[in-house]
Amino acid sequence: MKADTRMFGEIEIEDSKIIKIEQGIVGFPDMVNFALIFDSDKGQDAVIKWLQSMDDPVFAMPVLDPSALVEDYRPTVSDELSDSLGGLKDGNAFLLVTVTVPEDIRQISINLKAPIIINTENNRAVQLILDEDYPVKYKIYDKIKKEGE
Repeated sequence: MKADTRMFGEIEIEDSKIIKIEQGIVGFPDMVNFALIFDSDKGQDAVIKWLQSMDDPVFAMPVLDPSALVEDYRPTVSDELSDSLGGLKDGNAFLLVTVTVPEDIRQISINLKAPIIINTENNRAVQLILDEDYPVKYKIYDKIKKEGE
């Protein structure tokens, strides 16, 4: 699938790499096809990646794997939700959280309340709004700075 994106120019994504979030994401229910884009120099190990909409070339949002910054983050996924994604298990579940980058970079935060869960075997995903007491704005500047040292 080809997309002419605002941030990355024209990109070609294999159909097998398209992530389908059938219920859309919060605030954007009509966008269901996404690609995970990362800095090619850093490869898949890049801390911040981009969830690029394949339905709207203007829309891309920064995301990251929270396990590197929040070691005790374990959102609960119901059996019903797991089944709707084709069955999640340790080897096929990939978790992302959205990143908010304000003008003052020291206020950078991640949303632990609404993770995106991807089944890597079939690339079906959902954004889950957790009942658990996780913050919407979990500040990460100090953790990222420490990681970089």
